[in-house]
Amino acid sequence: MTKTSDTPTFTTPQGRKIAYHLTDGTGPAVVFLGGFKSDMGGTKAVYLEDWARKEGHAFLRFDYSGHGESDGAFTDGAIGDWFEDACAALGLIAGKVVLVGSSMGGWISLQIARAMPERIAGMVTIAAAPDFTEDSMWGSFTDVQKAELAQGQVALPSDYGEPYIITKRLIEEGRNRLVLRDPLALPFPVRFLQGTADADVDMSVALRLLDHATGPDMRLTLVDGADHRFSDDACLKLIEQSVEEVLTAAS
Repeated sequence: MTKTSDTPTFTTPQGRKIAYHLTDGTGPAVVFLGGFKSDMGGTKAVYLEDWARKEGHAFLRFDYSGHGESDGAFTDGAIGDWFEDACAALGLIAGKVVLVGSSMGGWISLQIARAMPERIAGMVTIAAAPDFTEDSMWGSFTDVQKAELAQGQVALPSDYGEPYIITKRLIEEGRNRLVLRDPLALPFPVRFLQGTADADVDMSVALRLLDHATGPDMRLTLVDGADHRFSDDACLKLIEQSVEEVLTAAS
């Protein structure tokens, strides 16, 4: 995604310049958190922005540093940096928020819920990928790949274009951000969405998350045949309905 001159930005406490789009409206504001190497111009983010505008809801989408229109190199970043970016983005909004986290954004949403539960009115995750740097990446690396990583980085094939360059820092820093090893309280309405044909995040991850987290109102919806993109018309409608459900439950 190419940055346009009229895209607003803010600077995080760590000095990273973050691009964003904020739609005014009633609260709690809905905040979309994208996935690994994705951007705020994706189908789900734009769909929800259109929905929010029609319904009069406040809505925020943004790009992590090294993603989309924000400054920085992707390979310089790690989960903690992107978590910090997301926390700083919440500073643009007063009051409580409903987090909508896609893939890596689901993991970051869970970290935010752990760090500042008082800000969260509800959460929807889409193919959430908690702890993926450890369980999915490091856990599946061959000895050869681990040896390459020890030298600095390793390239992984991607179904979405160029190979992913996985850095040693990404893996090591991710170990400080794990959410499935310690108690995880989600004291607000939560809807987990997961496709059964997701080749990037196995259905077992969603089941593990549901079993691990604790909260008064958590539900997991499995969509038969849906893949990781979760972006066809039926899936987009389900995301919209889930956000509406959480907003209603939180009011």
